Amino acid sequence: MSKPKFQTEWEEIDEEYQQLQETHKIYRQKLEELTTLQTTCSSAISKQRKCLKDLRRSLTKCSQTCDKKELELIKDIKTQIKDKENVFFDMEAYLPKKNGLYLNLVLGNVNVTLLSNQAKFAYKDEYEKFKLYMTIILMFGAITCLFFLNCRVTDEIFNFLLVWYYCTLTIRESILMSNGSRIKGWWVSHHYVSTFLSGVMLTWPEGPMYQMFRSQFLAFSIYQSFVQFLQYYYQSGCLYRLRALGERNQLDLTVEGFQSWMWRGLTFLLPFLFFGHFWQLYNSVTLFRLGGREDCKEWQVFMLALTFLILFLGNFLTTVKVVHQKVQKKQEKVQKND
Repeated sequence: MSKPKFQTEWEEIDEEYQQLQETHKIYRQKLEELTTLQTTCSSAISKQRKCLKDLRRSLTKCSQTCDKKELELIKDIKTQIKDKENVFFDMEAYLPKKNGLYLNLVLGNVNVTLLSNQAKFAYKDEYEKFKLYMTIILMFGAITCLFFLNCRVTDEIFNFLLVWYYCTLTIRESILMSNGSRIKGWWVSHHYVSTFLSGVMLTWPEGPMYQMFRSQFLAFSIYQSFVQFLQYYYQSGCLYRLRALGERNQLDLTVEGFQSWMWRGLTFLLPFLFFGHFWQLYNSVTLFRLGGREDCKEWQVFMLALTFLILFLGNFLTTVKVVHQKVQKKQEKVQKND
């Protein structure tokens, strides 16, 4: 007597279920092995770092009393120590680690390390798209507020969007840094400063002082979004070429400022950047003048003036430093060729 159709189907499902249980058991075992390997690697890296730190300290002491041959050997060892530390940084990009203070405050002690290259690149690309889309949205938002809607409600929505955008950027950048992206220096810090500035703008109450600065701020926001769009368009193309040549890390990002790798083919951006920097200084001077008026009662005026000044100094000095370093290196190459 043949089996009923439903019994045959049930037996097939039950067989697949048994296979699934076996597969899941193997998965659990591999996961435990992976966790053990991660712990072993993290401990070994910490131990190596401590040993190298002690060795560097010993080499520094030895260099004061050794001869020329030993000095060359010490210099070579220090170079190799630096290379090893760079390798440790790349290794840690694939190992779980404790979040920094900022991520701990925002997300808690959640592991944000992405273990595969595919996941890292997907997150980086999503970050770049987020920046691009938000830049376009903010540009049209500022244009709408400046030319079409002189309304406090729309201004508040725009300022709130700025706060949310910069807050989100700082969180996403922190996650990218935990996964091996070498974002560093002022171009990270200035997003925190921009978040603070946007928050102060959001709290600035309606009044004569606000109206006097409103158009200038919205015009600056439009220009800033335009420059950021230009930077994204050209920097992404430049990064793609450099990655293809193996000269840049796969997790390198476009930034709002100017870095050494942008020197080739992107120097045309410098006039736009410097104009934006000096507009920040102009905003600061305007606000300091408003703050000096007798009818100015809002604390936001002085705080914004100070914040714009900090942004100008950070952006301008960092850009000048990069340009100065590249010009010096170029001159040294010319002198060597001569």
